[in-house]
Parts: sequence; structure tokens; C-alpha cells
Amino acid sequence: MKKTVTHLADGRELIYFDSGDAESLAAFPDTRSLDPVVTSSEVRHDPILGEWVAVAAHRQGRIHHPPADSCPLCPSTDQWSSEIPAPRYEVVVFENRFPALSGAPVEPDTGARGAAGPRGVAQSADGSGIHVTRAGVGRCEVVCFTSAHDSSFAALDQRQAGVVLEAWTDRTAELSALPGIRQVYCFENRGTEIGVTLSHPHGQIYAFPFVTPKTRQAMASAAAHRARTGRNLFDDVLAAEQAGPRVVIDGEQWTAFVPFAARWPYEAHLYPKRRVADFTGLNDAERADFPRVYLELLRRFDGLFDRPQPTPYIAAWHQAPVSARGEEPELALHLELFTVQRTADKLKYLAGTESGMGAFMNDVSPESAAARLREVSIG
Repeated sequence: MKKTVTHLADGRELIYFDSGDAESLAAFPDTRSLDPVVTSSEVRHDPILGEWVAVAAHRQGRIHHPPADSCPLCPSTDQWSSEIPAPRYEVVVFENRFPALSGAPVEPDTGARGAAGPRGVAQSADGSGIHVTRAGVGRCEVVCFTSAHDSSFAALDQRQAGVVLEAWTDRTAELSALPGIRQVYCFENRGTEIGVTLSHPHGQIYAFPFVTPKTRQAMASAAAHRARTGRNLFDDVLAAEQAGPRVVIDGEQWTAFVPFAARWPYEAHLYPKRRVADFTGLNDAERADFPRVYLELLRRFDGLFDRPQPTPYIAAWHQAPVSARGEEPELALHLELFTVQRTADKLKYLAGTESGMGAFMNDVSPESAAARLREVSIG
């Protein structure tokens, strides 16, 4: 794997990942005249739920549905200078120009909000001691999966998908090493129904200064399960699902299944059969098996509905907090993949119970969803 690090005109880092002996893509400079990136991010603490919320008002001005001939994620041409200066690439990662989180903390952790809270000095916004805010430090990166504008992740071949995996692994390792980073999250949003503003195949990586709410909840469940049974929760979930009717794909190293208590009409989770904390823990066999299984799963989602547009989805990679690296993790690396499409012409909207109370109501049984995903023809 060849990794080439360079910088854009405003100083943001840009990294090319190539599978072969490609030419040095750093030889193509960014010739645009760009103002420095200015952010106003902060994180505010919700005292009721005990959660941190990022406030990033500067993101209101980000690019929204540009024409295909001026896509900022396509390679640059003689007529158009994009975010990627080179005329070609396999996979590229760069710092987001409109990041929700940006910069690194310069102060040590005060411990005011516990181990899950962000580092840096906490300040009371109004003197009440209830409304606590900190600088919105962290890092947000964009990952372009291919230079082909009208393609998709599912359309990649196994070699290309392997390059993306290497990019996710590299960024997980490097971002985890940044001061103050507590969790690294790789994800892909696809489709206008999800709210995607750029149609070019891409994902994002967030390096959070706090442990995210869903991860904190999963860690608490895993700790309670360990105390009750002496076993790991994720191992037990995977074993139970592998023996049940909801398995979609059973690979040599990975298993995809619809979870017993799926929240979305079509939802699948993908686990390596050996528990690891994050992408950096995968071995050679797991990396080799990943492209085939992941591509098949995405293609099955694309085949769910008879409609001209591809299936919208969110692909969310759960990784253990940075503090769990280097030890046997309680929280296991896994994918949560789901779509808001429930039929060819109907979307799953979050109702008052779900948006207001977090209590999900699923219209499709997980067993029938798994059966549908297994029967999909993927050519």
C-alpha cells in the first residue's frame, strides 16, 4: 500500500492511498487561492442526559448539491480545480473544510465530567455551573472511495474495497494518537433521503474528544453482562445470532446478520468472528475476507427495492474508545448498516416515540428482513 501525504492550499492535510506503484500524486499542487479555514466549534454538556453536543454554526455555509462538473470530490481537471489536485486517484482522505470538530486541546483534562468527557478546560457559559462548554476540538476527515463520480462503494471491486479498509485502518491509528481524542468513528451516509449533500461516493471520519453516547451505553451493557455472566456481551450476541434465523452472510472471518431487536425495517450488523477493538486489530485473514463479505452485503441492500435510485443507507462502524486499545476490548469492532427505505416508495420517518423518547417501533420483523436480504439477487 502506498500512502502519499500532501497539503491543500489552505494548509489542510490530504492523503492518497494507492494499491500499486502509482506516480507521486504529491507532484500535483493545489493552485487555488483559499482563505484559511475558520471554525467556531464548541461542545456543550447536556446536564439531563449527561451527553456532549457539538455546536458548529459555521457549517451552515458548506457546499450543497453542486453540479457534477464542479464536484469538489472529483479529480481536478484543466477546467475545474476540486479538493483533490491530482487528475486521478484510488482512495483519498482530506480534512473537511467545514468541520464540526477542529483543532487539538492544549490543556490537560480537568476530569470535571469523568473519563468519557472531552479534554480541555471546561467553562461555565453563564455562571450557573450547569451550562458547561468546552472548545469543539477534534478532527473531521472526508474519505473518497473512488474517483468515479457516478459509482458507489458497492460497485468497487475487492481490491478497491481493500484499499478503503487500509485507509480506515491508517486513519484510526493516526487519529487515535492525537492528544485529546477519545474515539474514532468511520461512516458513510448515502442518498438524498439520508440528507447527503454531495453525491460522489464518499464517507467521513470523526475523531471525537469524548466517548459518544451509543458507545457509552454499549460499554455499560457490556460491563453489566460481564459482571452477571463472566463473559463478553459481543461474543455472546454473535454466538446467539450465528445459531439463529437472521444470518445473512456467513464468511470465513466475518458474519452479517439482522439483529434480534432491529430498529430499522432493513438493518444488518457485520462482525469479525474474532473480537477486536478497532480496524487496527484485524489480522491478515480478516482483512482478506472483508472486501468480499462487505461488498456482498452492500449489494444485497442495493437489491432490496425495485426503484431507479440506489438504496439510501447509513454505514456506521463502531470502534472501541481509544483507551481500550492495546488490551482485550469489551466493546467489539462491528458495522451497523441500515436504510430509511421501508418499501420501494415509502420511507421510515422517526415518529414521536422514536425522535422524542428513543423508543423505536419497527414495521418489519427482523426474521423477514433477513430472509429478504438472503433472497436478493446480486448478479
